[in-house]
Amino acid sequence: FVDLEPPRIQCPSVKEKVAEPNKLTARVFWDTPEGRDTADGILTDVTLKGLPSGSYFPEGDHKIQYTVYDRAENKASCKFTVKVRVKRCAKLNAPENGYIKCSGAGDNYGATCDYFCMGGYELQGSPARVCQFNSEWSGADPTCSFMNINVLLKNAVEFLDQFYEKRRLVIISTPTAADFYYKLQVGTLQQAQCGLDVRHVTVIELFGVYPTYIGRIGRRLLPPAIGLQLRLLLRIPERKFQMVVLDKHGVDKERYAIPINNSELFTLIDSFPLRTDEMKFQAEVGHTCN
Repeated sequence: FVDLEPPRIQCPSVKEKVAEPNKLTARVFWDTPEGRDTADGILTDVTLKGLPSGSYFPEGDHKIQYTVYDRAENKASCKFTVKVRVKRCAKLNAPENGYIKCSGAGDNYGATCDYFCMGGYELQGSPARVCQFNSEWSGADPTCSFMNINVLLKNAVEFLDQFYEKRRLVIISTPTAADFYYKLQVGTLQQAQCGLDVRHVTVIELFGVYPTYIGRIGRRLLPPAIGLQLRLLLRIPERKFQMVVLDKHGVDKERYAIPINNSELFTLIDSFPLRTDEMKFQAEVGHTCN
């Protein structure tokens, strides 16, 4: 008796699965098919072509093939497909004067996109959006609006809170506008106006000694109480020149008792938190000084 009849094997039907939230893969299980030999019931080998059950499959269609052999080296094969689908939302666009950081692939189910604004702008609307199972984003498109500085506040802490990672602050204090160091520093900064604008730096000038104080941002005057409180809060002497560079509520700061050049100032500012992301974004969208 010569066994010419191949064994029999039956594969499972198509396996379809949606990728898990915030992932581009799905773990797929099935029962390994068992072959049956029609002659003596003895099988020698079962081979698998493709990933085994319990594997994480990436997005797409994956062919799985099992082949079984009997002792007479007859063989039989069966195939099925593992289909992994990734639910996706429409790609989000960064707001004007802002940028997006997304998890996952940026548009897959469960991905979270966080919105950020360039220095000098503040976010209006949803700070983050999530791609939902129905392929729609949560929330609505936010915008980056130009930051409006309120100079009429009476509290220096509230006043400084307006600048958190939106604008950097350079505070120049001088007993008199005739001070040599002050004139030298302001002249240097005026030449750097383009660089200050790109870095979204606001310059605050504090003038005078007790009992006369004047503070200003550009041409807007600060209430005398704010100027006094800023000096007290930041421990800035009133009888000699000093420049203080602030970022993140004054946690990161540097003080200068004599004027510095623009390259030294910009090197410091460019090391501030979020500044790296900002520079990358500016390069991508071609933000340069005119």
